[in-house]
Amino acid sequence: MKVNTYSIKGEKKGEVNLPKKYDNKGSDLLLAQAVRVYEDRLHPGLSRVKSRGEVAGSRKKIYRQKGTGGARHGAKSAPIFVGGGIVHGPMGLKRVLTLPKKMKEIALNTALAIKADENKLLVVKDLGKLSKTKDAFGFIKQTIKEMKVANSATFVFALAKKNESAAKALRNIKQVKTLPFSNLNALNVVNTQFLVIDEDALEVVKETKKVKSKSEAKIKTKKEDKQIKTKKVK
Repeated sequence: MKVNTYSIKGEKKGEVNLPKKYDNKGSDLLLAQAVRVYEDRLHPGLSRVKSRGEVAGSRKKIYRQKGTGGARHGAKSAPIFVGGGIVHGPMGLKRVLTLPKKMKEIALNTALAIKADENKLLVVKDLGKLSKTKDAFGFIKQTIKEMKVANSATFVFALAKKNESAAKALRNIKQVKTLPFSNLNALNVVNTQFLVIDEDALEVVKETKKVKSKSEAKIKTKKEDKQIKTKKVK
């Protein structure tokens, strides 16, 4: 997947290929499912009310059954009275929706592909040098001008963990959200107009992939050696 690269001044520098792991795309249905799961997790679901059996107070009959001319009533805890229990109210039960790790990855890849097709996925070099809010705002202003969008356009910056100065420079800008690249998910990508990825974060992904491939190769050779030894014993 090819993506445009920019400098911290908002100038286009060229193109870069995202790591191959992001080429595995899924369907729009999978993306919609992932967004629903992430949105459901945003709601804590902690609201709770008391039923008729839980409210405080006496359970004594408030007045005699007959001869008052009024309606028949039992205790003050009945839902019809102020301060009584609530019928069919929220009980603080949280229904947790889950999504397998592989589906999360494919949903993220799909969201990234959509953003790349819309030309709203940017990779920025030297984001670690962004130390002032003034400079960060200048980058956003230049991007808005170049893309010909409204001044209220929203941005999500997916940063490398080492670039804390960039996060501090961006945090006071209203239309910007920052997060570590490792925490990026499909909902973050879908809910913003522009996704800005720190190039340093992509380098970390490539390095970890190399380390994994080396360790996998070692495990394979160990398994092959064991198989050869067992054959010799037989």
